[in-house]
Amino acid sequence: MIKGEQLYSGKAKTVYATNDPKRYIVKFRDDVTAGDGAKKANMKGKGYYNAQISARLFKLLADNGISTHYIKMVSEDEMLVHACDMIKIEVIPRNIAAGSIVRKYEFKQGHPFAQPVLVMDYKNDAAHDPMLNDDIAIALGLVTEKELRKIRKISLRVNDILKQFLGDRGLDLPDFKLEFGKVDKKIVVADEISPDTMRLWRKGTMESLDKDVFRFDKGDLLTTYKEAAKIIVPEIFK
Repeated sequence: MIKGEQLYSGKAKTVYATNDPKRYIVKFRDDVTAGDGAKKANMKGKGYYNAQISARLFKLLADNGISTHYIKMVSEDEMLVHACDMIKIEVIPRNIAAGSIVRKYEFKQGHPFAQPVLVMDYKNDAAHDPMLNDDIAIALGLVTEKELRKIRKISLRVNDILKQFLGDRGLDLPDFKLEFGKVDKKIVVADEISPDTMRLWRKGTMESLDKDVFRFDKGDLLTTYKEAAKIIVPEIFK
């Protein structure tokens, strides 16, 4: 597989074409941002940990019957993926109240939800990713009603899988972001699943092993991500 021209560069990843138009290479960079990009840094090794954690969790989903864009790793911080038509919706399954849901609603930090709360945001940087409901998502033409039902079903299933896997390793999963794309009209999980896109707490505490460490100056982010990697993908340290 030959890496070609750069197709897209986001806040922390760059997407490249390959000699196969149905395959892309995604490079996880060492950049880290918070607050809609207002806070920025570069930490050598951060991309590696996120790439390895994402690969492990994509494999976990595949093993449990969830289709994703992931194919394989082609270097320590680059993965080969199926080319997707991305859906401009972010789905955030929430299991424990934290972050924006605490700021916007009358929940206390650490409040456990009796059942997962699914929040949807419109992927639109200029509008600061506003929250969506079903009617707005359909009216915008982002999805059909049938596709939205499918996305909700997949999101809840992914949540169950990740909660079990992480819980068995001593971690709580307050919330995480999912993105979706279409491969030959089939909806798949795409983007990444990493400490950049999840809240991870040591079980029974609210000690962060995620990007909140950077957002709120709670410690050294690289050390934090290394610790998360040791728990989620310990084989890379052998």
